[in-house]
Amino acid sequence: MSEMEFLHSPRFRENMPLYGVLAILVLAFATLAVAGAREPQQPVEAPDTPLDTPLTAERLPASGEEEGLLQSELDPTDAVARNAAVEIVEGGPGAASPFAFAGNSADRARARDCLALAAMAEAGYGAVDQRAVMQVILNRARHPAFANTVCGVVFQGSHRPTGCQFSFTCDGSLARTYPDAQWRLARERADEALGGRVEPLVGDATHYHANYVFPWWSDQLDKIAVVGPHLFFRWRGFWGTGKAMSVRYRGGEPDPMALRTTAQEVDRPADLLPSLVGDSKAVRSITAQTAGVTDTSSATPAPQPGSAPSSPGPGAHFVLVSAADDPAAIIERARTLCPGTRFCQVYGWSDAGAIPTELPLSGEARRQLRFSYLPARSGNPEAIYFDCRLFADAAGGRCLPNARP
Repeated sequence: MSEMEFLHSPRFRENMPLYGVLAILVLAFATLAVAGAREPQQPVEAPDTPLDTPLTAERLPASGEEEGLLQSELDPTDAVARNAAVEIVEGGPGAASPFAFAGNSADRARARDCLALAAMAEAGYGAVDQRAVMQVILNRARHPAFANTVCGVVFQGSHRPTGCQFSFTCDGSLARTYPDAQWRLARERADEALGGRVEPLVGDATHYHANYVFPWWSDQLDKIAVVGPHLFFRWRGFWGTGKAMSVRYRGGEPDPMALRTTAQEVDRPADLLPSLVGDSKAVRSITAQTAGVTDTSSATPAPQPGSAPSSPGPGAHFVLVSAADDPAAIIERARTLCPGTRFCQVYGWSDAGAIPTELPLSGEARRQLRFSYLPARSGNPEAIYFDCRLFADAAGGRCLPNARP
């Protein structure tokens, strides 16, 4: 039977309602199929997060918004020994990618100056030490656990009493001045880093601390390098890899002068950082027993029988002082380090990175000196000197040469 014959047959007319329903159903299924092909599939609801899922960037130990990063859990002697016992992880520092700057001229100037300031304040004037600090800052600016600008990274947490990421933003060091020649050199190195120069010695490092402190987070990260007195670290797992540094820098640098003013106005705990007043111990002591030892970074020797518990005795004692310390208290603590009449000297710096490891003091160490004490001896009176730019009240002492307000 032909198609035309079938359409005019009695059977077709009798079953026409059924054929109509079938036609509607076919059309409906065809419409749904077309719509499904055009619309994206809805995601399937994920199961509960497994217990071994990595932490989010915000929950990493010692992330950008962490409080209490600067306190040491050990005294200087124990910290040096504990840090020396930790080996550099297999694979070392890794290879950081060059920093890709993308901002206007104002962003560039601000980022350069923040990098230069942090490098001088944290690492002194050594080229390698400065470049290592700069690399950490640029690594952080690209990591989701930190601020996404250079100045934001440098001053991160400095608006809180105990939230500073870099010690110089909260220990009084922002009041320091630096020679024009050193500013020029530090800015040149900062420009190189912003232009893509990588410091291979520290690679993917996002953290560091001095070898004579042991913060709570130290053993939760991998030690990857040692540069001068600083140890460098990165997170374990994915967050410590170059792939984790996925934030694209887009400029928008905040005003560093405004950040500096805010940081200086914060009322901070007096014991935020280790200092001579805080723990009465020398960071490094060079005595007759240690003068010939190459590594003099092992801090205060054990007291001799009959001496005061915190009095290492004759020698040269290198200490940390803070702008928050009472100058009179600094003098009294210095006297405990130099009992008796034998030759003794106490030198103080506000920047841990500036503390030398040997005598005689270099010209650079003398330029950054903040306190000097020589006890009375051989008929000569005590000689007490302060950096009066950092300590307005010399408490009976005198201003260090070239360090008057």
